[in-house]
Amino acid sequence: MSWNCGTFVVLLTVLVALSLSPEAECAAVPNSSQTGAKEPQGPLRRIFMKEADASNFFRRRSRRAVKSPDEVNAEQRQVLAADERRREFHEEKRNEFESYVEEVDDEQNERSRESTEQWREFHYDGMHPPYEYNRQTI
Repeated sequence: MSWNCGTFVVLLTVLVALSLSPEAECAAVPNSSQTGAKEPQGPLRRIFMKEADASNFFRRRSRRAVKSPDEVNAEQRQVLAADERRREFHEEKRNEFESYVEEVDDEQNERSRESTEQWREFHYDGMHPPYEYNRQTI
């Protein structure tokens, strides 16, 4: 039970120390109406809206309301950009896989060719010309 009392005293001391320090007042976010924040200019003006408009945005537009052409175009651009990124990703993966398969095939063909050459050298009886000689004359 004594540790509960000790913990409480320590937390109370920290709280009082933090509330009395001058840095505690500096960390507060200033109110935009008091500091005279200016309105955004240019393209930012279209992105950000006033607080009153933002609070009424979803109330004004129902679920079945028709979207503006700008909204439709923006959504379409996002969909097209996502499709392009997906297509590039899959194309890159396909190219990597094709390179891997080609490399594996080359290695397999090389092993097969070496194995065949070793077999021919081992079984060559000297009576007939070597296989490479026959191929070159054909």
